[in-house]
Amino acid sequence: MSEIDDEEALKFTDRSKNNSTKSIKPSQPSSLASKFAANSPSTPAASMSRKPETPKLKDNGKKKSFEAENEERYSWLVDVRDADGHPIDHPDYDPRTLHIPKSAWAKFTAFETQYWEVKSKMFDTVVFFKKGKFYELYERDADIAHSEFDLKLAGGGRANMRLAGVPEMSFDHWAASFIAKGYKVAKVDQAETLLGKEMREKGGKKEEKIIRRELSCVLTGGTLVDETMLIDEMSTFCVAVKSTSDTGTPMFGICFVDTATGAFSMTEIEDDADCNLFQTIIAQLRPKELILEKGCISPLAVRIIKNNTSPGTLWNYLKPRVEFWDEDIAFEELSRGAYFPAENLDDHTNWPQILKTVTEKPLALSALGGLLWYLHWLKIDKDLVSLGNFSWYDPVRMATSLVLDGQSLQNLEIFANSFDGGDQGTLFRLLNRCVTPFGKRLLRNWLCHPLQDIKSINARLDAVELLNNNYDLQATLDQGFASLPDLERLVSRIHAGKCKVKDFVRVIESFESICEVIVKLQTEFELGGLIGKLIQNAPPLDECLTQWRDAFDRQKAKSEGLLIPERGVEEDFDCSQDNMSRIEQEFADLLRGYKRQLKSQEIAYKDSGKEIYLIEVPTRIVSSVPKNWQQLSGTQKTKRFWSPEVRTLVREMLEAREAHKTIVSEMQMRLYEKFDKYYSHWNKAVQLVANLDCLLSLAKTSASMGSPSCRPIFIDDQRSVLNFTELRHPCYSSEHDFIPNDVLLGGRSPNVTLLTGANAAGKSTVLRMTCIAVIMAQIGCYVPAESACLTAVDRIMTRLGANDNIFAGQSTFYVELAETKKMLSQATNRSLLVLDELGRGGSSSDGFAIAEAVLHHIATHIGSLGFFATHYGTLAASFYEHPEVEPKRMAILVDEVERRVTFLYRLENGVSPGSFGMHVASMCGIDELIVDEAEVAAKEFEHTSQVKKLLETTNDGQFIPLGLQSDFSWLMKLVEGQKADLDSAQSIHTILKAIDRL
Repeated sequence: MSEIDDEEALKFTDRSKNNSTKSIKPSQPSSLASKFAANSPSTPAASMSRKPETPKLKDNGKKKSFEAENEERYSWLVDVRDADGHPIDHPDYDPRTLHIPKSAWAKFTAFETQYWEVKSKMFDTVVFFKKGKFYELYERDADIAHSEFDLKLAGGGRANMRLAGVPEMSFDHWAASFIAKGYKVAKVDQAETLLGKEMREKGGKKEEKIIRRELSCVLTGGTLVDETMLIDEMSTFCVAVKSTSDTGTPMFGICFVDTATGAFSMTEIEDDADCNLFQTIIAQLRPKELILEKGCISPLAVRIIKNNTSPGTLWNYLKPRVEFWDEDIAFEELSRGAYFPAENLDDHTNWPQILKTVTEKPLALSALGGLLWYLHWLKIDKDLVSLGNFSWYDPVRMATSLVLDGQSLQNLEIFANSFDGGDQGTLFRLLNRCVTPFGKRLLRNWLCHPLQDIKSINARLDAVELLNNNYDLQATLDQGFASLPDLERLVSRIHAGKCKVKDFVRVIESFESICEVIVKLQTEFELGGLIGKLIQNAPPLDECLTQWRDAFDRQKAKSEGLLIPERGVEEDFDCSQDNMSRIEQEFADLLRGYKRQLKSQEIAYKDSGKEIYLIEVPTRIVSSVPKNWQQLSGTQKTKRFWSPEVRTLVREMLEAREAHKTIVSEMQMRLYEKFDKYYSHWNKAVQLVANLDCLLSLAKTSASMGSPSCRPIFIDDQRSVLNFTELRHPCYSSEHDFIPNDVLLGGRSPNVTLLTGANAAGKSTVLRMTCIAVIMAQIGCYVPAESACLTAVDRIMTRLGANDNIFAGQSTFYVELAETKKMLSQATNRSLLVLDELGRGGSSSDGFAIAEAVLHHIATHIGSLGFFATHYGTLAASFYEHPEVEPKRMAILVDEVERRVTFLYRLENGVSPGSFGMHVASMCGIDELIVDEAEVAAKEFEHTSQVKKLLETTNDGQFIPLGLQSDFSWLMKLVEGQKADLDSAQSIHTILKAIDRL
């Protein structure tokens, strides 16, 4: 029996049955989609003043009555305020809550009271309210459903509110659809049956005469755990950020979780004024959902987050201390939450090691507190935290990894392209040939942190070479891993006790497949190096899987979704089965006796609805039936009875079946708990497969690189070197159409290449492909070059493109100088620096002077490898004799008559005679008259005359660059003891070489 009748059920139809219903376009003012999106910081006041839309009803009288009544009863939905009474335009307005006046509560029906008690606490969430066989959405949520998905609006009836609805079996589909549009979804289920309600109503009050409902879960785009709703195999992070600047410098505590796997990570950092380290973390994670402390996050941090996340990212602002807990409250709630086994609140024996020591990091602990409160609100904190999967996150790993900051991840298009933010043309897409979802996630982590240790890099390269030279080994891994599900996520679902039975079977069979692959690798292949080490450290899966080989009927589990344990596995289940078998045998014995007693073999048991084991007797022998038999039903040919003995057994069988049903549900949880005892082994096996999958992916990428490609050779020399011969951009689809170039930095060549060339001549491509080749080499992959020889790079820093920061009041020139300052302060002689057109944001003289000073400092005092691309062609005059700067240009052919430039895309020695901006303008179709006037103006007003004097002086051999003059002054102060520079040896050596060349 359903709480909703057939007439109401007809209201819920989708767009295919409602072509006459006109959907509201999101761009129109009447659309409520943007007003209630989960990432909306507030609901526009103007839109809230609109009267609620009233559904079209067949009866005009009913329509007028509905409108009039609800205009009065729901007037507080027009002038919306939060629970504290703040209007929408108030700075403290909380979009999550809704103020409902006491007078409105007094007029609510019992059902309305039940609904608004939930909805008023999650006003910015779409609430699916269970009613019978449907989930219904009311008022504003119904408007959203209508405007976004064309679900039919209805009104009146028992609900007395505008409503839309969907069948209960399609909840997952509709919840995923709303989440994909950027909404949060709450699910409210019935907490009792209709029979339970009727029993409770006896003697109850009027307000209680309604089926009880409870909030079962809240679903958001950044915290999904159900595999059916997860559309992306990559990690989806929900990130909590705690920030402060009490010490004068920005400090951040960050805690994030991938709810699909239950993996928590924490970190605490002290940053510079530009928050570069914070930017790196956000660029690495690209959060799907954010938890921020309201009023406590700086505008700069907000800008960094916006620049490194998609428009669909969910922003949640929690109240300080009350919701976003400080470190003291967070620690207390961790203790009180009973997430880990403990004898009392002071017993932290079973806590993960990270949580035991996190008290020394108050900002990180507070960030965990904010995340913990939010997960508790979502009702998933127990499932995730109790896994104990906590780790400390190091965003740069300076000691072991090549550092890629957030700016470089963007500029080099590692994970997202600059065109549409997608992965087309990115390095990750090129490298990602993993066959398992958890392998892909690990590869992304590898790409965030390429290796720096030469021994570790060569170990990976050896593994890649082994895989490409041994087809059988590669095929064994490929075939063994190709069909694996997302075990990392499913194992966490088993821990939570919310895994489907069919998925549970898949998990066990998948680990059996992994075990077979490991045994095959151990017995059929002689493996050393990195792969051999991984296999040697494999967990004892065979021991873990022994108890599951005959634990239950797998065929029934796959076909019917039931876990029926084999005999001897679950004692209480066996006892329950034996009890029901005994009763069935007694029924059979009684039936044989009745057949003999009534002398008829036609007597049989029949079930009729809830009445079971009815004795069906042919009509012709009914007169022989004992008088103490009770007739319950019959037909013209047969009559059905219960004998006193059968009646007693029927009661016993019903009780046995009910008890067995309870045992079956409990048994499933017990099996999950038994499986979860070996969580560390399962997780270790998943990580083993992920590592092998990543190595396999690098091997496939290396083999498909095209020709030429090579294994990079790493040397440990005191002087940094970066030599690529015939290097191509790896993300370019065809090696035949791409013009390769030699890149020679350091070693026997100067450290820095001063790169000039015409507009669109290919300078930026050379810069990017060099950086990407280094990353590929240090991640353990072959590179698209004829030869590659390099020392390990500790950091890649890029200054590419022009952008400003309007919201922070920072101009393009300010932004590029801030980025340059970061380079100068963090770079070492093992770093790779790329500066493109530094100084163009200022005037010609200012820009030129800054470019010259920066280049001189890098080449003379820092000693980094790098490119300095510029349109200041005359800059080469200042570094004509500098031993660590070599001028190069992009080759072109110029037709002065037609004002056309042919780009050859070849890197050659020398300085470009100009930028040929007029030629490019002409090629772009700008009117010739304008181009002619521009060329005259350029000749007259540029600082060409000063440059001519500089060039003439240089050619006479009388010119001493300003940088060298400054260095001489620096040397004198160093000798006199006015300066104490511990790293001056390399600078002195470079200066003396420059003087010698003069």
